[in-house]
Formats: sequence, structure tokens, C-alpha cells
Amino acid sequence: MTAQPTATRANVAALIPCYFEEKKIREVATAAKAQLDLVLVVDDGSTDRTSDEARAAGVEVIRHEKNAGKGAAIKTGLRALLDRPGFEFILILDGDGQHLPGEIPNFIAEANATGAAMVVGNRMGDVRDMPFVRRCTNRYMSWTISRVIGQRVPDSQCGFRMFHRSLAAELLAMESSSFDFETEMLALTARRGCKIGAARVSTIYGDEVSKIHPIRDTLKFFKLLKRLKREIAKK
Repeated sequence: MTAQPTATRANVAALIPCYFEEKKIREVATAAKAQLDLVLVVDDGSTDRTSDEARAAGVEVIRHEKNAGKGAAIKTGLRALLDRPGFEFILILDGDGQHLPGEIPNFIAEANATGAAMVVGNRMGDVRDMPFVRRCTNRYMSWTISRVIGQRVPDSQCGFRMFHRSLAAELLAMESSSFDFETEMLALTARRGCKIGAARVSTIYGDEVSKIHPIRDTLKFFKLLKRLKREIAKK
């Protein structure tokens, strides 16, 4: 990939996939709008007021008629954003308040300082507020994924991330459509020989309910790892 342009608030688009987030999405979208010129919310089939609350923040909203998974929501947003001129980076954050839009400048600074094509949030610098089981799981998964892709990613499970738009077309072609999509994003970036950077972000856990299905999504994770290892072995 050729040298990246400098990331600024004008050329970074925020993409917020969400599902049943009527309590927090207006606050999150409003705060993201204060940091970036373009904010797009993809409501993944919620039947509450998620879409209405997002529109009340003055941002653009696309709504799935049926729930299709976080990865599918991200892909919907990517397709819409690729038709827009004038931006070079896409920043993804959750709509449940676990990601602070006020920390978006950390991603911009990391991309500009290192030239990383993807910058992933790193919550592991201060894990005092992270549940013990989640902390152990994140460390194990991050260590495993880092070994597989050949680059160190200190917090591979953090969905708060920014990447250059040159990666978008290949991300759209990926097989994953649920939470494993975020892991495959890292593998694809590394496979292209692009640097993955890390931006320090806060660890926030409130009254939100995790959308991750412990058994189903863990099985998907290990299935994805097996596929990635096979793909690497073929090279």
C-alpha cells in the first residue's frame, strides 16, 4: 500500500453497528459527531427505538429489517461508505457506551505517527475495571491471534478500531458475519503485509448486556483460527 494520507476529522468516517441500544446510542452518536464530520449508524434489526434515538442525534442511519449479526452490520456500513468521496479511514465503535468517542483522537494520532493501516483499541493498559474472566479470555485470545497472524495485537477483542479504506473491499469479501468478523479483519490486514497499531482506550463496563453467545461464538472463534492456520500453511 502506498503512503497513507494524514488522518483528520474530515476524512475519518465513524461507523456504529448496534442492536437494541436505545438507551445509549443517541449519547454515543452525538459524542462521535463532535469528533468526526461523518457518522453512520447501522441498526441491525432492533425493534426498540434504536434507529429513532440515533436519528435524534443528527446522524445518518441504515436499518436492517432482520438481525444479521455484527459483521453483517459492519459490511452494510462499509458498502454505504465506499460510495462516499472525501474520506480515507473508517472508525468502528460500539453503540452501547463501552467505547468513548472522546478517545477517537488516540486512533488518529496512532495512524499518523506509525502509518498503521489498522489501529485497534487497547484496554489492557489498565484492567482494574475489567471482569477477571474477561481479562483472562482477552489475554488468551490476543496471544493466540497474535501468534497466528504474526503481529502483536495486545487487545484483539476490542471492537473500537480504525482502518484505511483500501482494506474495505477485501473486508467485504470475508466469510465471517458475526463477532468473528473482527478477528478475521486482523488476519486480513496482516496477510496484506500492513501494520496493525494500538491506541490506548478506557475499560468501561456498565449495565449493558453482552451480545456475544458464549458457546456459539467461542466455537466460531476456534473454527476461524483453524481456517486461518490452514490458509497460512498453504502459502
